[in-house]
Amino acid sequence: MASNQEFDGIVVKGAKEHNLKDVSVVIPRNKITVFTGLSGSGKSSLAFDTVYAEGQRRYVESLSAYARNFLEQLKKPEVDSVTGLSPAIAIDQKSVSTNPRSTVGTVTEIYDYMRLLFAKVGVPECPTHHIPVSSQTPQQIIDEIMKKPQGTKFYILAPMAQGKKGEFLAEFQRWARKGFVKAQVDGKMIDLEKATKLAKTKTHDIDLVVDQIILKDSIKVRIAESVNTALSMANGRLILQTFEGERTAYSLHSACPECGYSFPEIEPRIFSFNNPRGACEVCNGLGTTDLIEEEEFSEGEVGGRRLEKVKYTYKGKKVASSNDEEDEEAEEVNLSACPECKGARLKKDSLNIKIHEKNIAELSKLGAVELRDWIKDLKWRHKDQMIAEKINKQIVSRLDYLIRVGTGYLSLDRPSRTLSGGEAQRIRLATQVGSSLIGVLYVMDEPSIGLHPRDHHRLLDIIGELKDRGNTIILVEHDEDTIRFADHVVDLGPRAGRLGGALMAEGTPKDLEKNPNSLTGKYLSGELRIAIPKERRKGNGQKLKLIGATGNNLHDVTMELPLGTFTAVTGVSGSGKSTLIIDTLYKILAQRFYKANAPPSPFDKLEGIEHIDKVIDINQRPIGRTPRSTPATYVGLFPMIRDLFANLPDSKLRGYTPGRFSFNVKGGRCETCMGHGQIRVEMHFMSDVFVMCETCMGARYNRETLNVKYKGKSIAEVLNMTVAEALEFFKALPQIHRKLETLNRVGLDYMTLGQSSTTLSGGEAQRVKLSKELSRRGTGKTLYILDEPTTGLHFDDVKKLVELIQDLADQGNTVLVIEHNLEVIKCADHIIDLGPDGGKGGGYIVATGTPESVAKVKDSETGKYLKPVLK
Repeated sequence: MASNQEFDGIVVKGAKEHNLKDVSVVIPRNKITVFTGLSGSGKSSLAFDTVYAEGQRRYVESLSAYARNFLEQLKKPEVDSVTGLSPAIAIDQKSVSTNPRSTVGTVTEIYDYMRLLFAKVGVPECPTHHIPVSSQTPQQIIDEIMKKPQGTKFYILAPMAQGKKGEFLAEFQRWARKGFVKAQVDGKMIDLEKATKLAKTKTHDIDLVVDQIILKDSIKVRIAESVNTALSMANGRLILQTFEGERTAYSLHSACPECGYSFPEIEPRIFSFNNPRGACEVCNGLGTTDLIEEEEFSEGEVGGRRLEKVKYTYKGKKVASSNDEEDEEAEEVNLSACPECKGARLKKDSLNIKIHEKNIAELSKLGAVELRDWIKDLKWRHKDQMIAEKINKQIVSRLDYLIRVGTGYLSLDRPSRTLSGGEAQRIRLATQVGSSLIGVLYVMDEPSIGLHPRDHHRLLDIIGELKDRGNTIILVEHDEDTIRFADHVVDLGPRAGRLGGALMAEGTPKDLEKNPNSLTGKYLSGELRIAIPKERRKGNGQKLKLIGATGNNLHDVTMELPLGTFTAVTGVSGSGKSTLIIDTLYKILAQRFYKANAPPSPFDKLEGIEHIDKVIDINQRPIGRTPRSTPATYVGLFPMIRDLFANLPDSKLRGYTPGRFSFNVKGGRCETCMGHGQIRVEMHFMSDVFVMCETCMGARYNRETLNVKYKGKSIAEVLNMTVAEALEFFKALPQIHRKLETLNRVGLDYMTLGQSSTTLSGGEAQRVKLSKELSRRGTGKTLYILDEPTTGLHFDDVKKLVELIQDLADQGNTVLVIEHNLEVIKCADHIIDLGPDGGKGGGYIVATGTPESVAKVKDSETGKYLKPVLK
């Protein structure tokens, strides 16, 4: 009989996905469980690739075979069984939208409520006279028409459909029976008697031709009859269109009393930049004319074409696509504003509808805190009070959650593609909290990333709220406060990659502190710690001085960077760190040294550039997006190994070149599996299955290539070695040994040489990049920039990272680190602290100096949290 414990949670038995070694755990229901362990130890494999993936797969499997055909087929995780699963929602860092049409407002749905608010209580203003428009009577409309020059030729049209889908044949026939002869469909005149079905999947604009007139005083009665007919047919609206195509709209609902300017029907979609009714006609709602939007279709299963995606290009280069696919070609570019809408994305009519003198684009530019305060301070007319109150409640509630997860500095018009992984994840978390679901399994990947210690307790409160509603939370985390906040902790190890994937300890945080097998527990108890340096470097006496930086929220900032030091740039989320260092300093230097295209944010000048000879940005972005990419290729190791094999006597005898030993090209690779080592078997309505290639048995090369051996090992056997094994194997070859030594130094000794880059965590990818830089002969005049390098790193990984940073600085280089992790900040020689707050409340340097001196500055939020760590 099953134990009671099995009914209290999610029971995972025999998980073997990636490097997991037959892991079995019980995740308590309606509690917070943290999965922790070294970077690459198998945390994400257990949380996302096993528990979440199985929850998703079961949901998809429950759908009909027809429905499954339209969904991505999910493979069954390598696990014996998972029982007690709830519906699963993943909130990770990889789901940042690259679509230029996606913004913070659209992702959180706050912009949808704003559109509804403006449609219901917004006041239209005449663009010429800037006065509120009022409704017109039929007589006023007739008088306006009669003021036009005698002899003017025009149509009186009744607008029957605007941007609506359908065939409309029944409507054409009905209008013909009523005596109407013509209609204008999508800009073309048709005879109603001869009308055929329209394409029902496309949107159409249809105007019914009520009359065709040459203006003269004698036909005023006829005009009056036609105006009344058009108004009755089109719900109080009509359009006057000259024979040349110039259109003037009239309405019984709203028009300027001075000039008669009439607005279209005010509805939510005229405030949407993703709808033709609202989008600026010059930039199509993108806010810039630099991007070209191209639709890509595929042939449908049942005939016809299906829209696959929309691709966005800039000067012929791909920037993004609508289905948010990651693309190696996608480039970061600086886009200018649209000359028509000035970046507001909407038509003139939409921008002239206001609430208390502000249009929807102006409000979208406010940070979440400012917008919430503005809405709360609004005073409504009695008739608008009832309508606005309900909508405002939804808006303010969602803004409150955005603020509480530490993103109160973000504006609704901020493009999603410019968000960091941590910001995007917290925005999705805020949206989920607002949805009030219960009985759900939430799986999150380091939600504390990019969050200053000041904002951390708010995030934990929100996660606690989710739990208290009756949800189960799994967090992949390394942050000490989050681990101590958890009800249950699962610690994986003992190392990473091949040497990880085992369950080292589980229980409460206190249980882990007492468990001798838990590396995490040793850091929690204080048995292991990252030591504070005995002395701080003063630098080499030279400095870089950036003067007058004003990008985004920076307030004329002047920053001095002492060269030859390890400097940490700190500050609350949104205080301007990335704008100052990445968007300004790095881009200035990248233009100077590498002729980079991306222009820096505004600044006056940079002094001291002659004291450095190169700048290197070491980030956590993937080092390759295809399974064929390997870290060994990235660091320049694999080409050396291929050269070694090509120069062996057996290779020369057979005429083999280095290309023979690549599994990416024809010649030496196994052609059955095309060098993949496995073959995909399509299962139609079920997920595809990968099986080992029977020709090469997973070796990726053909038999002739595998017959060439160095010290008794084939190229496939060498690629299957770990870095530690290869270090011993190649110790007689200095160049190869040097590359391997640096991979070993950054803690990647467990990684196999042929491992796919796509399987690396963010922390591992960053360490591969560090290894590449460390293996180069340094000049001691390099500026290294690392943006939040502790992302995805365990306490022990952070310790190794700090040692590497200190090594680079010891060689005379300058290391500039943007960081929130106090364990890294306390080890810096010099701190530049921005603040005092985020968004418009930030953008100033509030403190500089050693960690000890910054800890004494009262205005420094970082200083407050640094003081106890230094003790």
